[in-house]
Amino acid sequence: MTRLRPSRPGYPRAEVPLALLIRHALTDATGRTLTGWTPGVSLSERGRAQAGALAERLAPVPLAAVYSSPLERCLETAGPLAASRRLVVQAVEDLGEVRYGDWTGRSLAQLARTRLWGAIQRMPSGVRFPGGESLLETQDRAVGAMAAIAGGHRSGTFAVVSHGDVIRLLLAHYAGVHVDQFQRLVVSPSSVTAIALGDGVPRIVRVNDTGGVADLVPRTRRRSRPSRGDGNMA
Repeated sequence: MTRLRPSRPGYPRAEVPLALLIRHALTDATGRTLTGWTPGVSLSERGRAQAGALAERLAPVPLAAVYSSPLERCLETAGPLAASRRLVVQAVEDLGEVRYGDWTGRSLAQLARTRLWGAIQRMPSGVRFPGGESLLETQDRAVGAMAAIAGGHRSGTFAVVSHGDVIRLLLAHYAGVHVDQFQRLVVSPSSVTAIALGDGVPRIVRVNDTGGVADLVPRTRRRSRPSRGDGNMA
């Protein structure tokens, strides 16, 4: 049985590793374009502010290591967090974005009009992106990467910076939720999801924590077409 031993007010000190799954902060393309593995996609000005705020928000949490997808937007999100602890960001290929293949670089508005988009919403487990991978393959490699990382941490807390769909697929795995229901999960930019890993029974401690309630406030309607600024894809 996993032992969570109370030590002080707040989260009980765990005798198993605690993983903080962090979605990268905003880019200019977030919620608009499926950037996938496109190189050179950096954080926007707002995203850089989010990354700095994230490091400050997690300052009280001791971290043993910081891991990241190799893509720029994740490395730039992980950078301030690692620098504040004098840690080096460790890039892990299998934590990278879903390989969207021919969909890479296309707008979400355009993709939403395709038949495949509907299938992804209804039964994503049966979908393979044209010229890319399936979500089951993405989940499998991400789970494998997490197992390898957790294997190097008998206890303590480590951070993993990745992408919206990848974190949702990991969360579905740890919650025992079928991939066909993963669209029900929301993971916002620069959010923190905490999972205690150990003895084969993960414990989900926190989901999609953004440090405030801004994501719960209704958006003001605009006359022009609203953007999907906090969408999970991209």
